[in-house]
Amino acid sequence: MSFPDQLLFYIPFNEQEAADCAVMLASLERYPDLYLRSNLVLHLTASAWITNPARDRILMIYHNIYDSWAWTGGHADGETDLLSVALREAKEETGLASVRAITEELFSIETLTVNPHVRHGVYVPAHLHLNATYLLEADDSAPLCHNPDENRAAAWFTPDGAVEACSEPWMRPIYRKLNQKLKTLCEN
Repeated sequence: MSFPDQLLFYIPFNEQEAADCAVMLASLERYPDLYLRSNLVLHLTASAWITNPARDRILMIYHNIYDSWAWTGGHADGETDLLSVALREAKEETGLASVRAITEELFSIETLTVNPHVRHGVYVPAHLHLNATYLLEADDSAPLCHNPDENRAAAWFTPDGAVEACSEPWMRPIYRKLNQKLKTLCEN
């Protein structure tokens, strides 16, 4: 199913997701270049909330630009299959050889602000990430390594520990929401 179709059938978890879903659907109609970073105002990204089979640990990376523990993820860069983007980024940023989608459906959606920064010596202006989050699973005993171009470390945390490890206050509510959704999924 295409990302626009996934959004059309997506059932928001809370008010934030309902508002962000409306923004994403309107943006997809208005901007044909959302899958490309060349849209300097807003573009699509995909992230992963990676859990272990027991669902009691979350895999995070220490992100270079944000100087914080964070989920894995990256830009669509022309790819329209955002689950594929989330899987690719998860492997690249953690060194894991095997990561699988628990479901191919969207796990969460977010509109995220990105502060201006310099990446590879090039100034990147402030912009929005229209983010699709997918729930992935990996073996928490598999070896990890980091991608020095993007992050300094990869490590497993308890779900609450993942929230506490994040030094970006605006991301903590997102991570708490992801933990709530994971807990709800495990209870069903």
